[in-house]
Amino acid sequence: MERRTCAAPRTVPYMRTARAPLATAATTITAAAAALAAIVGLTGCGGASQAADPAQPAARHFEGLPFVGVLFADGEHHCTASVVDSPKGNMLVTAAHCVHFQDDEGEDDGKDSADGEEPGPITGDLQFAPRFSGAGEGTFPYGKWKVSGIHVPKAWRDEDGDRGDYAFLTVEPDARGRSVQEVVGAATPDFSSGPHRHVTVVGYPNEAYNPDNNPITCTTDTERDEDEPYMMQMRCGGFYDGTSGGPWLADHHDAGRPGRLIGVLSGGDTDAESTAVLFDGQARELYERVAGGAAKSS
Repeated sequence: MERRTCAAPRTVPYMRTARAPLATAATTITAAAAALAAIVGLTGCGGASQAADPAQPAARHFEGLPFVGVLFADGEHHCTASVVDSPKGNMLVTAAHCVHFQDDEGEDDGKDSADGEEPGPITGDLQFAPRFSGAGEGTFPYGKWKVSGIHVPKAWRDEDGDRGDYAFLTVEPDARGRSVQEVVGAATPDFSSGPHRHVTVVGYPNEAYNPDNNPITCTTDTERDEDEPYMMQMRCGGFYDGTSGGPWLADHHDAGRPGRLIGVLSGGDTDAESTAVLFDGQARELYERVAGGAAKSS
């Protein structure tokens, strides 16, 4: 299964067109946007869903959830993230490809050949904006929270396909000393779920497909990915560039009953076919290490 080709690629630092450790990358979010425009222009892809079945469900815009928002870098948002319940109330989860460069296989210079970046966590001012929305600069009802640590599983660092395409982040308290979870709530992680679930998925498509920067949601059923058995997949149109890292919530009802977080969106063939790594024992180990106070980035 390949990542989106006609649909906008979802990734910063990566812009990936195939389910492989790394295809291409953009040095900045501005460069990513330019590359996206070129791809759309060359392929003739518009904002319409690539769903083949007209009866297939499609995502809808909604008011959003307080604990789900976007990651900002250099003043631009590029991926979705959510607050995950933790003892200190300071943890987020997103897709690893949103925040961590891999070493390109076949290169011997120790750098990601697509953009010359050293492998490892992205650097610079990375922030989380819960329930962000609005055209242009947008609105920030819960402010911005500075990311202080980026943690990815060994499978991602070892470039074991997409098996490790999730990351736990830590954020600093706000000016009043409150944790992000105190302010917006959180979803409880579930590390023992099966792949066949009824889930609600939330994401923020980038402005090319979503000029008002409103979140989208879709509630549908999942199944095991036949090509990658450690992943689950869903079919729902509208999950374009920017939705990577969006939470997959089982037993979700509303903001007060967020349900259990069983994975985050990482790839798919089109905007209408999306995949997520199913959280398992390895995800639990990483979560517990970060919750216990692991070093800033790993």
